[in-house]
Amino acid sequence: GITISKRALTSGAWGFSFFYRLWTSSDPVKINEASSVQTHGRKEVHPLDTSVEAGDILSRVSQTHDVIMTLDKTISSLEVQLAAARAAKGDSNEGSPMVTKPGIENLKERPKLFFVMGIITAFSSRKRRDSIRETWMPQGEELKRLEKEKGIIMRFVIGHSATPGGILDRGIEAEEEQYKDFLRLNHIEGYHELSSKTQIYFSTAVAKWDADFYIKVDDDVHVNLGMVGSTLARHRSKPRVYIGCMKSGPVLAQ
Repeated sequence: GITISKRALTSGAWGFSFFYRLWTSSDPVKINEASSVQTHGRKEVHPLDTSVEAGDILSRVSQTHDVIMTLDKTISSLEVQLAAARAAKGDSNEGSPMVTKPGIENLKERPKLFFVMGIITAFSSRKRRDSIRETWMPQGEELKRLEKEKGIIMRFVIGHSATPGGILDRGIEAEEEQYKDFLRLNHIEGYHELSSKTQIYFSTAVAKWDADFYIKVDDDVHVNLGMVGSTLARHRSKPRVYIGCMKSGPVLAQ
């Protein structure tokens, strides 16, 4: 799927923000003891059983509310930590000479970008990456021109194998040498580590590029870049934007 986050709200861990509204009845559930057992023909109806079900539903709603509140507090805490870390980094840079390391962009000279798109991929997804390169993702000089003229960064996002320097890592290194379109993460690849990978991707992207939007895309999605660009342009002046779907814990739906 596609997840889009505004820079102003990214936590560095998750580029997440969400809004929720919970409807609960303000009137308590009342049971008429006189009608606890009613007879309709040959069938007996027991309203007391209904009270048990209602209590169970209210309990689940309460648990869901607790989950949402806990997640909200966690995101807020991460936002505060990121802001503090950025402030500390800014202070440390003020009194020290500018040092440019190979492969690391100078924070003082970073250009303002439109959006960064990270395409989450895996070692086994070479055919998917080739399909994307052959369809909607520019290559070579076209990719560089897109970055320079439009402020759009696009990278396949992948970490490392459990055995650094192994055949899987060497395969990605050879592919990177050919296409120059990877963002390597300090992360060990694994199907059960996808949430952690997303977290590290957003943190890395925010630290590396100064953009209005940071986007996560899966490598089985073909993107209409023109539509993405025009949609984001309409929200560029807004301070807090999240476009996507986020679910946590039980989901209640009618």
